Amino acid sequence: MQDVNARGKKPPMNALVASSQKLLVGRREAADLLSISARAVDYLVANKQLSTRRIGARVLIPLSDLQRFVRADHPNRLAG
Repeated sequence: MQDVNARGKKPPMNALVASSQKLLVGRREAADLLSISARAVDYLVANKQLSTRRIGARVLIPLSDLQRFVRADHPNRLAG
C-alpha cells in the first residue's frame, strides 16, 4: 500500500523511486549526477554525446548513456 500524506494525496512518483532504480532522468538531474550545469548537458545532447528519449513533452536521458559518458575520457573542454 502506498503512503498517503496529510492531504490524502499520493507523493509524486519520482519520490517513490530510488535513483539507483531509475532508467531515465531529466536534464537537471543528469547535470547533478555529472556535476556539470544543465546548459552543459544541453551542449552534450546537441553534439550527440548524450542521447535522449522523448516521453510526451519531457526529454529524458538514459542513465546508461550517462554511465557510458562518464567511463570515457574527455580531454577537451565541453564548450569553447
